[in-house]
Amino acid sequence: MRAVLSIGSNMDDRLALLQLAHDYFAEELVIASSIYATPPWGVEDQDDFLNAILVIETSRDPYALLEAAHEVEDRAERRRLKKWGPRTLDIDIVQCSEGNIELTSTDPVLTLPHPWAHDRAFVLVPWLEVEPDAILRGKSVSALLAQMPADNVAEVRKVDTFAAGITV
Repeated sequence: MRAVLSIGSNMDDRLALLQLAHDYFAEELVIASSIYATPPWGVEDQDDFLNAILVIETSRDPYALLEAAHEVEDRAERRRLKKWGPRTLDIDIVQCSEGNIELTSTDPVLTLPHPWAHDRAFVLVPWLEVEPDAILRGKSVSALLAQMPADNVAEVRKVDTFAAGITV
């Protein structure tokens, strides 16, 4: 199964926490995006996030992948104190696919594809970087981005990882 994971952090050593997620999935990693700084979404009175996309090939099913993502978040001492609030590490499963078939689920534990990914520039911009032909819910990611307000897309800023000292 191919999966697109969105990783983000806005607490503590954000770069190190993204590196933790990258390292955890390294053996399954197909490609990783650059890291992007973005203003918080949902709850705005918090620090900016660092976000990236990991595309992996895994033998796990979507629920096992969700468990793995929660395990990494636990290692990062993720605290879920407030919906859309600050967090050490957030790993969202954006999409899972088998071949060209996008897997879907309406289970409240795991909704696939991610129910809000199509509205989030901080997901779509890095994803488009690594998969220019990506399709989400039957639409190209580039078309989804083109439909967004330009200022939302412009808020997603690539981070100079060399200067920041990260190896992702």
